[in-house]
Amino acid sequence: MTIPSSEGFLAEGSCLPCTPEEEKDIVARLKREAEDNLKDGDLFYLISSRWWSDWQQYVGLDRFDENSEESLLLMPSRPGEIDNSKLVVEELYFDGEERELQQNLQEGQDYTLVPQAVWRKLLSWYKGGPELPRKVISEGSNSKTHIVEVYPLCLQLIDDRNNSQRPIKISRRASVGDLYSMVCALCGVDKSKAALWDYFFKTKNKLLTNLDQSLEEAQLQMDQEILLEVQDDSPWSYNLGTSSSGNELALVPLQPSTSSISIAGGPTVSNGYSTGFGSHALQGSSFGLSTRDVEDGDAILSNGAKVDGQGLTGLHNLGNTCFMNSAIQCLAHTPPLVEYFLQDYSEEINTENPLGMQGELAIAFGELLRKLWSSGRTSVAPRAFKAKLARFAPQFSGYNQHDSQELLAFLLDGLHEDLNRVKKKPYIEAKDADGRSDEEFADECWKNHKARNDSIIVDICQGQYKSTLVCPVCSKVSVTFDPFMYLSLPLPSTINRSMTVTVFSGTGDALPMPYTVTVPKNGLCKDLMKTLSSACCLKNTEALLIAEVYDHRIFRYMENPFESLSTIKDEEQIVGYRLPIGHEKLLRLEIMHRRADRFMSEPQYNVHRKLIGTPLVTCIPKETRTRAEIYAAVARVLAPLLRAKAFPTHQPTSSKENGFGPSLDSIVLTDNGGSPASSNGKEMLTVNMEIEDNNADADREELPPFQLWLTDEKGVTRTMIDTDDSIHLLGSCVRLLMDWSDRELETYNLSYLEDLPEVFKSGFMLKKTRQEAVTLFSCLETFLKEEPLGPDDMWYCPSCKEHRQATKKLDLWRLPEILVFHLKRFSYSRFLKNKLDTFVNFPIHNLDLSKYVKHGTSMLQSHVYELYAVSNHYGGLGGGHYSSYAKLIEEDSWYHFDDSHVSSVSEEEIKTSAAYVLFYQRVKGDSSQPGMKGTSSCTDLPSS
Repeated sequence: MTIPSSEGFLAEGSCLPCTPEEEKDIVARLKREAEDNLKDGDLFYLISSRWWSDWQQYVGLDRFDENSEESLLLMPSRPGEIDNSKLVVEELYFDGEERELQQNLQEGQDYTLVPQAVWRKLLSWYKGGPELPRKVISEGSNSKTHIVEVYPLCLQLIDDRNNSQRPIKISRRASVGDLYSMVCALCGVDKSKAALWDYFFKTKNKLLTNLDQSLEEAQLQMDQEILLEVQDDSPWSYNLGTSSSGNELALVPLQPSTSSISIAGGPTVSNGYSTGFGSHALQGSSFGLSTRDVEDGDAILSNGAKVDGQGLTGLHNLGNTCFMNSAIQCLAHTPPLVEYFLQDYSEEINTENPLGMQGELAIAFGELLRKLWSSGRTSVAPRAFKAKLARFAPQFSGYNQHDSQELLAFLLDGLHEDLNRVKKKPYIEAKDADGRSDEEFADECWKNHKARNDSIIVDICQGQYKSTLVCPVCSKVSVTFDPFMYLSLPLPSTINRSMTVTVFSGTGDALPMPYTVTVPKNGLCKDLMKTLSSACCLKNTEALLIAEVYDHRIFRYMENPFESLSTIKDEEQIVGYRLPIGHEKLLRLEIMHRRADRFMSEPQYNVHRKLIGTPLVTCIPKETRTRAEIYAAVARVLAPLLRAKAFPTHQPTSSKENGFGPSLDSIVLTDNGGSPASSNGKEMLTVNMEIEDNNADADREELPPFQLWLTDEKGVTRTMIDTDDSIHLLGSCVRLLMDWSDRELETYNLSYLEDLPEVFKSGFMLKKTRQEAVTLFSCLETFLKEEPLGPDDMWYCPSCKEHRQATKKLDLWRLPEILVFHLKRFSYSRFLKNKLDTFVNFPIHNLDLSKYVKHGTSMLQSHVYELYAVSNHYGGLGGGHYSSYAKLIEEDSWYHFDDSHVSSVSEEEIKTSAAYVLFYQRVKGDSSQPGMKGTSSCTDLPSS
């Protein structure tokens, strides 16, 4: 691929530095222009995600609030040169040669794609490299869908003349004719004398003759071999042209078959075919390997262990397709699906459904499943199925690793639409319950769903749950009954979060104490206050005031109970102040601390000194106006910090009448063990605060033991508190600045106000989280637990006419025959992707869900299930590996399907921390009858 050089663009604007805001605007404009005029052949460039993130922070795209003081204090510096070296293979290369990318790079995690104009502009500003251009191609059946082909198709060209082998790279959207041109040019061969073979696994599968067919349609896979044969004497006799049908992707004709061979390639029901499946399913029939089998490379593969019996066929890895193989094997061992696809299902194919794939996906899956259940194979290369999948689901095209559950969701939905028995979906207006019972409303919703959706997938895989939403403001309740195909269960640690909050006494009767509590990840401030109040044993006469502390000052108060906890980051410091109930009606004193060599009675210096410690908060009546009363209130809240020694001075007037805490004229000190400290073992010591008292003339000239100033919210300005009896204080909050000299540090222990813990320290809980085991029932209970919606998933309340962060409660209403559980091991945020390897203990036998089903009449059906398949994920994100366990029910034996390798495993080996998607089938008959197959161990029973 010839890429235009960036030379000539570097000088553009390079001598005129832009501000971060100007850079952001220029890049945004160039991106909009490129996206509005996107077409095949356009160039996008890979750029390191790490560098891109630094640039976004620099221009303000990644800051929560770029106008906040915190953001200004943490203003990032301008990034250095663009460094893409981690994206390419480190080996020698020639100037102008395209650099080879590292394998399995993930967009958003390893790299970001930017249009060519953006790349040129960034390169002119920052220099660096290397340049990694990639072309835009149209994708799927809709030519308006475009993707960037990050990894072009790499083929291994074998020259039959000398058995030499060389790699060639070409777009998978290129045609077979383009491939001929490239190969002939490289090898110096006359095109009329060249023949190219699909040489998958070094077997001549088919001659590439349709020059107009794309390489993707020709089912050529990443890193596979193609064979060049050259006729020396005369041109080849075959015709290199377009096939008459123009579509070699179709596996079978869409018209009903009139022969004895069904649409799936097997015997029809009229020939006496049994609907059961197992080792006898295809024996005695005339079905054998078709021409298509050879084309798909389904011959015996050397790397697959020979396994006797049907249903034990592996799937060859076509290049990071283990995710697909794992999901397919689980579906291919789902009993009712096997029964369905091994018989003639042609009459149910819906070619007119605009939401489907004209039946082609169902046909491709049926053909693949039949191959997996035919005898005499060790491994099947699902090339035809992958090509069909890429055509209708561009997100799974190419050769990157994907998610097996996401593929499963698409495949089940696609099969449903291709096999939907409803040819024309009726319009049904959604209605509310209007006071009807849940049973009546749920039945109506299910009937309406079935009127538009009726297929084998709905018959066996779809259930129904009840969803209840409650508005947090007006308490409006909304109930809906929705269908589900699978249940995505969060692990308890993914739906909750641990938060550490330091609680301070606003009445001076306790030392600060940190508490670690568990709250919903999408919870509200009221959830934190409720949990924290219980943890710190809050009295019924007290209330909590939550605040965020930043840079030794109060950054914000969280007084709105409906504020989302998602605004609190793990690295922040959160405190709670215990104040009297009704503190909102009192005057709030906010006390900040500052280091000083010694306090001075007059503001002779206005130098801004650094704040220290954590602010303290207390309350006094709004009618309080004297200097002495303010000093007394501050002394009360400082009392727990007093060191264990006495000060023999005059006693002040008691402050009990204020009603905010104990009098400081008789505070009993204790030693480190909690026992009262005494002088020579006989007398209880009391501490007398040197507070100026209006009623004590002798003390009027005496200085207090600390100096207070009136200040602003940042602790910058200072105004001396007047010595007059009456002080004019405005507003609901008065901020005070306390100077700490050596004298105060000798009197009070400041260490209690320093080194606040962060909300969450990831390294502290990491080991515990990995070792913690949970049960499938606890995951299900977490899924069904009432929780607030996330801030990005607000609900529009029809009563408030506003979007609200409503609370949501799910209940299971009716269960399907095949119940699929997806364990949500992966969590994603803007900057962090994480996988939980927590071991989930799931039952293999007798999974009883009776207690979780709320539909009374559904008790006529069994709610007991047996496990028959598991999709596993090993390793971390991006570079992990998928495999599956599946049970041959007739043999009552388990097998491990690891791509093309199939091996027997014991039932005890099924439970691992790699379990990702679980497949259960309902146990037939009355679940209450004794003697059912298998018994539950104590670890299998649901928690009470």
